[in-house]
Amino acid sequence: MPATRAAHGWFPAAAAVSAAGWGANQFTPLSMVYRTQKHWAAVPVASMFTTYLLGFLPGLLLGGPAADRYGRRRVVRPALVLSAIASALLAAAVLLQPLVYVSRLLTGIAAGLVLSAGTTWLQELSAASGNPEAGTRRATYATGSGFAAGALIAGVLAEWLPGPMLLPCLVHVLLALAIVFATRDLPETAAPRAGALPNPYASGRRRCPVLHPRFIKVILPAGPAVFAASTVAYVVLPPLVANRTLGYAPVFSGAVTALTLVVGIAVQPLAAWLDHVRSARATLVAMMTVIGGLLVSALAVHWNSAGLVLTAAVFLGAGYGLTLSSGLREVRRLAPPEARPAAVSLYHGVTYSGFLTPLLLAVTARSAPYPALLAGLAAIGLLCLMITAWHSRRHLP
Repeated sequence: MPATRAAHGWFPAAAAVSAAGWGANQFTPLSMVYRTQKHWAAVPVASMFTTYLLGFLPGLLLGGPAADRYGRRRVVRPALVLSAIASALLAAAVLLQPLVYVSRLLTGIAAGLVLSAGTTWLQELSAASGNPEAGTRRATYATGSGFAAGALIAGVLAEWLPGPMLLPCLVHVLLALAIVFATRDLPETAAPRAGALPNPYASGRRRCPVLHPRFIKVILPAGPAVFAASTVAYVVLPPLVANRTLGYAPVFSGAVTALTLVVGIAVQPLAAWLDHVRSARATLVAMMTVIGGLLVSALAVHWNSAGLVLTAAVFLGAGYGLTLSSGLREVRRLAPPEARPAAVSLYHGVTYSGFLTPLLLAVTARSAPYPALLAGLAAIGLLCLMITAWHSRRHLP
């Protein structure tokens, strides 16, 4: 691969990763349109959000092996086309509501494939250009900026331009297809392999750390809090104060989403500073931050305060970033190199279980008010915090 092509090739790959995140998170402000303008019920909208997870996890797990088998470009570019198709179906949901479920499923598959294969592609292109340390940083910023910008821009378009259920989706369709075109000549960094699809999760299976006591007693209790925190911030809270944001509900939802994710990225250096090989102090601080965010969320709903929702988003975004970063550092310390891909993928599977939180809250809201449910989540978090704290200095790698 010519060095000059690689030196400039990382940007289209970063754009591909961002476009996948954009497509995944544009649904968040649109869900406010469904709730406030179309008067769709809370449980179906939460189910639509959660359907994404059914496609994302298989896409995430299969994206790496498929990219090793067929090459990064042959996985990422078709996945972006699939993401554009999913957005087109989401636009068509203005006529047929069940299309949202199909769209969310396809969006999840596409996002999983691109975030798995595309981040590897971006890192390898950065390394080939002589800047290997920049690859991980670029992948983190590309992913975070895509998720944040997708929600914020979709919210702005839905708020102030005509066709709030249509226009944001079509903008993403054009964006995704433009990036497909831009990546057509991007250098391939992995030669296609003949034979069966490789299975990186088989390597080092006996030594995979998910059965290690520290994974079970320190990492696992905190794992679901990663996306439970973020989804409570930008999926659960904005609709609950919609009567205080009349006239700008979609853009408020997008702003809350962007704020949550930007804070989550910004605090990750703090997780590195807190990290310690002989304790779980970074994880403990992260869990305390999530618990604090849940308590502020309960107050925000109880007092029907949009300002407190923004405050809760800061706490929950910080908790999301700290918990994710600290958990990944713990997993990487436990895992030998050959088992690390499996361990990180399984850890991500644990964290993505938090995506179920909005649906669980929507279902149980029939029997208890949201402030009580959010306080209950904080109590569960406190119990998990006590378990993690008890084992913080035990079962060290």
